[in-house]
Amino acid sequence: MQTPDITIVSLFLCSLLLFIPLAISIIFRLRIIRSTLWAVLRMVVQLVLIGIFLRYLFQFNNGILNVAWIFVMIFVATANVINKTQLRFKVFVLPTLASFVIATLFVVLYFTGIVLRLDNIIDARYFVVIGGMLLGNSLRGDIIGIGNFYRAVRRNENRYLYHLACGATTMEALSPYFKESFISALQPTIATMATMGIVFLPGMMTGQILGGVSPLLAIKYQIAIMIAIFVSTTIAINLTILFTVRTCFNEYGIVRKTIFAQKQ
Repeated sequence: MQTPDITIVSLFLCSLLLFIPLAISIIFRLRIIRSTLWAVLRMVVQLVLIGIFLRYLFQFNNGILNVAWIFVMIFVATANVINKTQLRFKVFVLPTLASFVIATLFVVLYFTGIVLRLDNIIDARYFVVIGGMLLGNSLRGDIIGIGNFYRAVRRNENRYLYHLACGATTMEALSPYFKESFISALQPTIATMATMGIVFLPGMMTGQILGGVSPLLAIKYQIAIMIAIFVSTTIAINLTILFTVRTCFNEYGIVRKTIFAQKQ
């Protein structure tokens, strides 16, 4: 059975559903109308542009171009993480960028080369698409993980300094905040995996099924992708914190105040 097309008129009819949350915002004075409409507009424009770009990217399927686009996505993800966590860009850009490069490239190349056993492991249809999925989830985890870590250290500075004064090394004193931040960053992914299939059907699997793929094949892809996402997110969070500790703490183990953005 062929998947039904969604026409422009159908998309317009779908957009009418937005009146429900907008009406709720007006009734309860949530003040999210402008941000919601702006987010929807950005989503539409960005997806249309990326759809056109991917069409030509898949058509050319040039290895150098595919890798270059992954690095563009990684840099955008890095800038987004630093901006959302309100940390200084020049301090965190290289460590965060390095963690994303290592986590994303390692997992996506393992996935295309070992799991899918593709002849061309940087084929745009798999390399770019799967890399984007890994990055999107790693980005969310990194925002939670690194943001919570440095906020916790700053909020509990006296307790942290007390542990240093008692003879603990920097990593020993930071261990409780690292564990707490790491767990909080991974919890959404763990909860998603635990409820997948019973509470909800994931987007990738649903999309494949709607596209005519066998449900069993779609399920196998979804399982493999979720494992890849979890591993990539874990590596990215871990490396980002470890890489930044070297530059964000002085030789005495004191967090540098200059790492925080002025608005914080």
